[in-house]
Amino acid sequence: MRLAKSQTVNRYFGDMQFYKKALMIGIPVMLQTLLQSLVSLIDSFMVAGLGDVKMSGVNISGQILFIFMVLLGSVCTSGGIFLTQFSGAKNKEGMQQAFAFKLVTAFSMILAYFLVTMVFPRQVLSLMVIGNSQADLILDQGQEYMFLMGFVGLQSIISFIIASSYREIGEVKVPLIISVTATLVNTFFNWGLIYGNLGMPRLEVKGAAYATIIAKTVEMVLFIGYAIKDKPDFVNLAILKRLDFKLFGEILKKGSLIILSQMMWIMSETVSSAVFNGRGGADVVSGMAASFAIFNLIITALNGITTATSVIIGQSLGNNQLEQAKKEKVWMLSGAIVVGLVMCLLSFCTTALVPIVFVSLSLDAQRISKSMLIVMALLMPLWTYINAQLAVSRAGGDTRACMYVDGVNTLIMIPVLFLMAEFTSWSPIIMYLVVKLLDVGKIVIAHISLKKERWVVNLSAR
Repeated sequence: MRLAKSQTVNRYFGDMQFYKKALMIGIPVMLQTLLQSLVSLIDSFMVAGLGDVKMSGVNISGQILFIFMVLLGSVCTSGGIFLTQFSGAKNKEGMQQAFAFKLVTAFSMILAYFLVTMVFPRQVLSLMVIGNSQADLILDQGQEYMFLMGFVGLQSIISFIIASSYREIGEVKVPLIISVTATLVNTFFNWGLIYGNLGMPRLEVKGAAYATIIAKTVEMVLFIGYAIKDKPDFVNLAILKRLDFKLFGEILKKGSLIILSQMMWIMSETVSSAVFNGRGGADVVSGMAASFAIFNLIITALNGITTATSVIIGQSLGNNQLEQAKKEKVWMLSGAIVVGLVMCLLSFCTTALVPIVFVSLSLDAQRISKSMLIVMALLMPLWTYINAQLAVSRAGGDTRACMYVDGVNTLIMIPVLFLMAEFTSWSPIIMYLVVKLLDVGKIVIAHISLKKERWVVNLSAR
């Protein structure tokens, strides 16, 4: 009986050495994401001191800019699938071609970014506050902030590409150190420029934007400097003269589905935010923004799980250890459940931060923020498991699974959302809970896809 129980445990959970390896990859990524979320929280905390309207303006700008970051992340993930497997196969040429794909594709997006942030910011931002009773006031603040964010597009692209490439080969400490530095720079200039401390001009919302520009520039310079000194295997700019267009085609074939699935996901998230924002005034926008700023400190676990799963399984597949990768899939999914339960408990505790961090917000905004945090805490185990499932699929290039998961969910979620908006008077918190419970369907679809084992592929064997 005891032997059978031990065999069951060994089937679903790896040994401590396996999880130590996963934690060595995942924890620095979690910490790096935590610091990035901390920057967002510090921004929100400092801007919140200016009132609900100004915080709402910065928030809706952030929601639009988030679309760009998700698209950039999709491009890097597409190239990263191949970069990780080429790393496992010790194929430098392949790694460099995958890195070149990231560069070429990401830089092709910069024109669209400039148009949204610097040419048509108000028109784009207005889509986020349809029906809001204080829309014009919020847009005035958002437009001011959005224009200045146009000056961080280039820095964000370069930093993201280098940082993601280091993570994909399992080197995660340096991106963490650079993120710490950028966080400190951002915090210092936020404190100085928003409120006019240390003799700096009091620029309020503009000050938050200038602080971000300075921090992102410092981050980019540090990443470039380190890459020049370290000379990682994936960097060789001479590769741009001999691009492997056949490989680019393969990456685009896999990556286009990732980009499509992520765009469907971000579309559903953006539409949701716009609908929620229309259920009241600035208290709704700022209250929900406050909850997301705090919850992002906890949801960093998702990036750690995703990166650790992608690196471990991707390298096993690239090294042609297919059976080992199958075992690691089960071990990582089981570990994700445990992490999700721990994060759920931590999330409940974060409600105590609301009246401390966002004391300047109205009582209604604080109440909305606390309620949202409770709802998101309950959903945390669900999200950790889904992210681990999709990381396994992506590690083997089964990007169709991601498209099915996000596509089906979006096609169901958006009509449900509009029906609730039209025929109910439910609060945005209740609406959020209803649409997020649809994520159970994602688990079912991803489970069916994983059982087919289309992800068990060595992409480096070309």
